[in-house]
Formats: sequence, C-alpha cells, structure tokens
Amino acid sequence: MPSWLVGQASQRAQTLVGEALAQEGMRRQHFTVLTSLSEQGEASQAALGRRLWIDRSDLHAIVGELERDGLIARVRDPADRRRNVVTITSAGKSTLKRLNAVIDRAQREFVAPLTAGERRTLIQLLGRLLP
Repeated sequence: MPSWLVGQASQRAQTLVGEALAQEGMRRQHFTVLTSLSEQGEASQAALGRRLWIDRSDLHAIVGELERDGLIARVRDPADRRRNVVTITSAGKSTLKRLNAVIDRAQREFVAPLTAGERRTLIQLLGRLLP
C-alpha cells in the first residue's frame, strides 16, 4: 500500500535525522526553535510556541535548555515586562549551521539507495501529493 510505504519511509527518515541530531546533543524541537528564530526573527515565548505548535510547558523546557547552552537569549520585553522575547545568539547561529550540515548528511543517507534521477523524481512526486 502506498500510504504504508510512505509512512515507513517517513519513519526511517525521521529516525536518521533524530539520531544525527542526538549525536550533536540536540533534539528535533531544539533544531526547530533555532531555525524559527533564525528565519523568522525574535518572538515572545508565547508567540514562538504558537508559531511552532509546541505546548507551553514543553517550549519552556526547550527554551531553558537552549538558553543554558548559550544558543538563545531570553530577555524581558521592555514594552511589556510580563513577557519574554527570545532571540538566537551568535553561538546559536553557529550551532544551527552545523546542525543543518548534520541533517543534510542524514538526508543524503536516506536517499543513498536512489540514483540522482530517482531522487529528483521522488521529490517531485512527493511534492505533488501535498496539498
């Protein structure tokens, strides 16, 4: 069944990416937060959670871990002292660059059994299945 095969392939890809991130001491949600801050800019902690669909308590823990490692900074918003604004630090940007390379390697490993033409076709076909 195509749906089962796609699900199994997705699970394999997620495992490869998850293992690659774990070797760097990171989880997928760490990567997601860093990517969002890098690409979409700073945000209040609440807005970041809504942006990424991450539960408030889960995000609090993730932000705490990233802040502890110096990858993000959390400061009080001068316009509204009740909220924190989260930004990526220069160390966070460097880490994100390294993580992107790690994920790229995992992606290459995932599609390694395919020829270059098959890879392009796979990407095109999968793109057509998405709304």
